[in-house]
Amino acid sequence: MNDGPEVGGPRRFASGALLALGLAAILSLTAHAEAPGNPTAVKQDEDGIWRDKNGDPTFKVDADGKVGWYTYSGYIRYTSECLRCHGPDGEGSSYAPALANSVKTIGYDEFYGIVVSGKKSLGAGAELVMPALYNDKNVMCYFTDIYIYLRARSVNAIPRGRPAEHAPPPAAFEKNQDKCMSGS
Repeated sequence: MNDGPEVGGPRRFASGALLALGLAAILSLTAHAEAPGNPTAVKQDEDGIWRDKNGDPTFKVDADGKVGWYTYSGYIRYTSECLRCHGPDGEGSSYAPALANSVKTIGYDEFYGIVVSGKKSLGAGAELVMPALYNDKNVMCYFTDIYIYLRARSVNAIPRGRPAEHAPPPAAFEKNQDKCMSGS
C-alpha cells in the first residue's frame, strides 16, 4: 500500500506541493478525529513499515528487544528535531506536552495535521504555540518514523533512551529519503 509520496503510506517524503494538498485535506477533518486503535503490528508493507489492523503505521519489537528500522529512525529524528521542546523520549517538558501521551488519544492523521499546520493553545495564562513544520524536511521526510517511535513509547513497548538494537533499513528507505530530501 503506497498512498502517496511516503515510503509505505501517505505523507512521508512529501514535496511542497503535495504538502499543500495534504494540509488542505487535513484541515477538512472533523474536530474529533478517530483515536488510534490497538498498536499491534499485523502486516508489513512493501517499504518495510509495520501497520496495525487499521493500516496505520506502528512499531514492531522482537522478543529480544530489537526494534524495527522505522522505530529506531524515529528515535533519531525525534531526538534531533522534537526533543528541544517536547523533552527526551516523548515525555514532555515545562515548555511543551508529552507527545508519547498525545498519540494515545489522537491518531496518525490528526497528529500529522498538527505537525504540518501547527497549533496554538491558551491556558493557565500562557500561550503555547507549536510552529507549522510543513516546510521542515528534517521533520516531514521522517514524520512516519517519528510517529512510530512515539507510538512505541506511548505504550512503553520500548524503554527510554536509544534503542539498543535495531533492524537494518529496508531497501526503499535510502531511495525515498534521497527523493524527499532533494525535493524531487
